[in-house]
Amino acid sequence: MPQKPKSLDDTKSARAWWGKELRNWRNVRSLSSKGLGKRVHLSGTMIERIEKNERLCDAGLARRLDDALDAGGALRRLWRLVEEEAAGQSGDADSPAPARLSTGKAAQATWGLDGLPPGLIDPGRADPPAVVRPDDIAQILDAATVIAEWDNLYGGAGIVRSSLYGQLLWARGLLAAQCPPALEADLFAAVGRLAIVMGASAFDAYEHEDATRLLRFGRRCAERADDWHLRAAALNWLARQSIWCGMPDEGLTHAEDGLVRADRLTPREQAMLHNARARAWAKMGRPGQALAAIGRSDEVFGPAKGDEDAVWMSFYDDAQHHGDTGHAAFDLALLSGQSPAVAVARLTKAVDGYADAYVRSRALSGTKLATLIMATGDPEEALPVAHRALDEVGRLRSSRAVEDVLNLSKECRRYAGDAEVAALRERIASAVRL
Repeated sequence: MPQKPKSLDDTKSARAWWGKELRNWRNVRSLSSKGLGKRVHLSGTMIERIEKNERLCDAGLARRLDDALDAGGALRRLWRLVEEEAAGQSGDADSPAPARLSTGKAAQATWGLDGLPPGLIDPGRADPPAVVRPDDIAQILDAATVIAEWDNLYGGAGIVRSSLYGQLLWARGLLAAQCPPALEADLFAAVGRLAIVMGASAFDAYEHEDATRLLRFGRRCAERADDWHLRAAALNWLARQSIWCGMPDEGLTHAEDGLVRADRLTPREQAMLHNARARAWAKMGRPGQALAAIGRSDEVFGPAKGDEDAVWMSFYDDAQHHGDTGHAAFDLALLSGQSPAVAVARLTKAVDGYADAYVRSRALSGTKLATLIMATGDPEEALPVAHRALDEVGRLRSSRAVEDVLNLSKECRRYAGDAEVAALRERIASAVRL
């Protein structure tokens, strides 16, 4: 039997009251937590935890939930009380960072705690080392590399998600330790790198609140380290998350912020951010600007050299470039009067070129390619592409991949009488249930 939902106490705080009202509106609209989560790109579990005041919400998410529930502004208005209550408490993680911050015990409150996702870290669980050593920084970078590799292979919602927080806790401890001045920039860069990897993984798992806080924290660390390359990476992911969550204008702002000093970035980093611009413009239905951004990305990527980037930019090869620009072209191809040819060519080249280390990227591009062919071309041509993508989606725990294959299934509806297409839809349904 289904368990009765936990009774909510709306007298504890304004935030608890807001959570109870969220549940009330969800029930009025006869939506499950999973159903509401799909509308705002969150998991059903995250919706339930927001309702129970076990996870923080923010103003942007409150607005999206109000819109998704057609609450007529009721949740937006109540959110003002949450903000008023919070204003009387300690500053939150999104408050501006001072231009210069010292490491050591004085930095613990500013960098070690406030900048990290609430509810994920128990600051009393780890004793930070007394003094930061070069080997400590190397361990953080090694952890970030391993987590990024797992994330690419398995997606962000499985073993990767459950393995992250011990690493983050330890890194947080280093920010609270004494750090020799010569290592200070390297320490902040390493912790920022780990936070960005974790933020990207949380995005893939649809843990968007965690993702945003981690990515913002990573950006702050990058700026503290004066690392423009790392800053670009953080803003790239913030842009993509905003675009995915239906806020392309915000995503465009992040991408252009990343390019504010393009002269300090490598060609690959510039191309990556121009791709985010292209995807934002495409989502806004602006084909001219989107195509111009794709063209600019091609232009800056052309002279890229193999030895000028940080190790963690090695993912951005020819396949990634075509996949990234292909995703922007995919959104354009679905607009009235636009040809799918550019998107098909780029996505095909990406799928054929991805190395086996990038299973998720190949699966995402393959699913987009199959969806586009199904929508604009021959379903018989789309079938082998779709089945290949599903072979790889089945190896992942990726909420983004699941959403993409569900969109593929929707495009299959027009061929409901085709037995092979019907079998593909059944396979998609089975894959999503696993």
